[in-house]
Amino acid sequence: MKAEEITDKLKELFGATTVQITPPSAWQVDTPQLRLLILLSEDESWLRILIPIASAQDAQPFVEQLLEANFDDTQETRYALNQNVLWGVFQHNRESLDPNDFSTAIARLVNLRKQGLSDSFNQLAEGRIRQIIQAAKQQGQSLEATLQTLDRFYREGLMGDLDQNAQSREQVLEAWRRRLESLWQEVE
Repeated sequence: MKAEEITDKLKELFGATTVQITPPSAWQVDTPQLRLLILLSEDESWLRILIPIASAQDAQPFVEQLLEANFDDTQETRYALNQNVLWGVFQHNRESLDPNDFSTAIARLVNLRKQGLSDSFNQLAEGRIRQIIQAAKQQGQSLEATLQTLDRFYREGLMGDLDQNAQSREQVLEAWRRRLESLWQEVE
């Protein structure tokens, strides 16, 4: 892709007023929902597209899930940490990049931004739920006994918020029940 093609494609995707150009090697797109950076290497042979997703501090508990996503899910985009920010990143040889692949990469990065850390959180939570089930089964507990233990933990403040009202606690425990029931038979 040539620099003019990059500019034209960004204007087509986001509108001319949102695209800022720093000739010859940088573009920035600012919308209310996102900020997207496009940078060329010093020799202009490589193109890098970046989108901030979360602070590195917020992402830290999910590093393992993010790295697994890089391996399994993110296709040609990647998660990366730099300057205390979790970024969505796409890198490609500028000359061999075609406009359709450029647009697809941007769409995937925007999707990573929209997902934020929710997929990583869900994967971590499911892993922890599976550990709870495994531990309960090793102790010979039934699903009901496990739910009673969780209820006790919530009432005693070991889990949840001490100021949590009964209705809120019941909603959380119902979510636990649904998830435990759906995974109980899968976990050994």
